[in-house]
Amino acid sequence: MKTVRVAAAVILDKGRIYATQRGYGDYKDGWEFPGGKIEEGETSRQALVREIREELDLMIDPHTFLACIEYDYPAFHLSMDCFLCSILEGSPVLKEHEAARWLSRDALESVDWLPADRDLLPLLYRCMV
Repeated sequence: MKTVRVAAAVILDKGRIYATQRGYGDYKDGWEFPGGKIEEGETSRQALVREIREELDLMIDPHTFLACIEYDYPAFHLSMDCFLCSILEGSPVLKEHEAARWLSRDALESVDWLPADRDLLPLLYRCMV
C-alpha cells in the first residue's frame, strides 16, 4: 500500500482551533486540519509553512510537534505529522477549502472529521484545558 506523508496544522488562537472542510477529491466535504503533502527535500515543518501560506494565505509558526498519526485509508496509508501552530501574520483566506470554522473545545465534535484527523482529537482535548 502506498504511503502518503503529510503535515497538518492545529492552529490555536484565543482558545479555539481552526478546522477546514475539503472542497475537492475523494474526501470532499470532510473536515480536517489544514496542511498538505511533504515534498521531497522538505521537513514536515517546512512543508506545513508552505502549504498554509498557499492554501490559507497565513504565516504560521509550527512550534510544537503533537503527534504522527498513522491511518490506513482504503487506497493508501496516511502518515500525518501534526503540529500545534500559532498565526504570525494574516487572516485565513480560503483558497482550496469550501468552508472553515474556529472550534472551541466543546465544539470539536460538531464537524464531520476525516478519520485520520478524528484520531487527533483525544490529544487536543488534553491540550485545550
